[in-house]
Amino acid sequence: MKNNYDVIIIGAGPAGIFTALEVTKLNENVEVLIIDKGRNIEKRKCPARNTGKCVNCNPCGITFGWSGAGAFSDGKLSLSPEVGGRLLEYFSEDESKKLINYCDNIYLKFGANETVHGLNDEKVDEIKYEASKHNIRLIECPVRHLGTELAYDVLKGMYHHLIENTKTEFSELSEAEELIIENNKITGVIIKTKDGEKEVRGKYVVVAPGRGGAEWLSKEAKKHNMKTVNNAVDIGVRVEVPNSIMDHLTEYLYEAKLVYYSDTFDNKVRTFCMNPGGVVSEEHYDDQIAVVNGHSYSQKKLRTGNTNFAMLVSTTFTEPFDQPIDYGKYIAKLGNMLTGGPIMVQRLGDLLKGRRTNWSRIKKSTTIPTLKSAVPGDLSFVLPQRHLTSIVEALKAFDKVAPGLYSKNTLLYGVEVKFYSSKFETNNKFETEIENLYTIGDGAGITRGLMQASATGVVVARDIIKKQV
Repeated sequence: MKNNYDVIIIGAGPAGIFTALEVTKLNENVEVLIIDKGRNIEKRKCPARNTGKCVNCNPCGITFGWSGAGAFSDGKLSLSPEVGGRLLEYFSEDESKKLINYCDNIYLKFGANETVHGLNDEKVDEIKYEASKHNIRLIECPVRHLGTELAYDVLKGMYHHLIENTKTEFSELSEAEELIIENNKITGVIIKTKDGEKEVRGKYVVVAPGRGGAEWLSKEAKKHNMKTVNNAVDIGVRVEVPNSIMDHLTEYLYEAKLVYYSDTFDNKVRTFCMNPGGVVSEEHYDDQIAVVNGHSYSQKKLRTGNTNFAMLVSTTFTEPFDQPIDYGKYIAKLGNMLTGGPIMVQRLGDLLKGRRTNWSRIKKSTTIPTLKSAVPGDLSFVLPQRHLTSIVEALKAFDKVAPGLYSKNTLLYGVEVKFYSSKFETNNKFETEIENLYTIGDGAGITRGLMQASATGVVVARDIIKKQV
């Protein structure tokens, strides 16, 4: 690591990677430093994938490292600007589609699967029509699914291209400690490495820390009095059912993005990150908080007999509350406390009867859990009533379009939490009020998916090059 770079990128997820890809494409002489708390993609390992037991790696090999959390765990590219972030708040629909198409072609260039799900308009219209009968909105969104194994190859190819063909350096196991701001202009970053702290100067700093760095970014914003707006907090469960219940949806959509407003509280409940034939997984954030996630493979031989997906309740808090990340962590910690650390799992039938799921009841379940380290428990001791009631009501509604979903054997894993930093006030190039400081991606509260995170990186890179001309 040198002392000076043209561009410093904090976070090696899709937002950071695409910033580097685009800025070096437009100017091959730009010197770029990417830092990440995790490891190089070829060193990222998760023992739980083989043993079924999490050993609390620090940093977590699923959450941190080259390619970020979402890219390495499943790799779904949503090709609609309506899904995965706030792109439409900054650009027209046509401009947003062009950005997504541009990024999609880059993924294809590096070996992404050419198959796109959700293009059978007739079938999609049928599903959408049926859902509308039950006050459910289906969000149409074509999906290019990389799968866990192909996502690895694609993102590894991007890594080698940047390191071998451009003036880009990647510093693994490196953590941004503090932004250096002088006279309302960013001038560098204090970075913590295994060898100690180092002050690195840069003309431009792109903060793209992903969900794992959302809390740090929020603290930096307060420290430097930067204007932010509270983001919604997404808290819920991961649902697991046999493929037979979801196949008629996932066959045509791959990911059925369903939205329902709960009867009691009128809260928005949405399905997210659907994995046909997938596996429920555990991932860790700072403070060793265990939260649930899921992934699937593109190869049929690696698929399981279950489909899993998140059901998230979105809540936007107003003043005076300004700690949405701490709130999400608090809920996750409750779940960890009751299980002794791992993820909790409960049968829907037990939840409805007001009783704790135990190993005996799990053995009776016709849905075999794919997360073997999950501990049976009672989610009513973890999730607030508002969230739990909204999830149960949404499950009952979704059963109308996926019969069998509202079954006693449906498995619910908790807690699933999506951490987003407060959204920064930026221009439409994602530059903050601090000159030459950009905030992008999921951690900055602007996106919620791989494709839009990638698109924000392209926008920032083009703005940086425009400034240099």
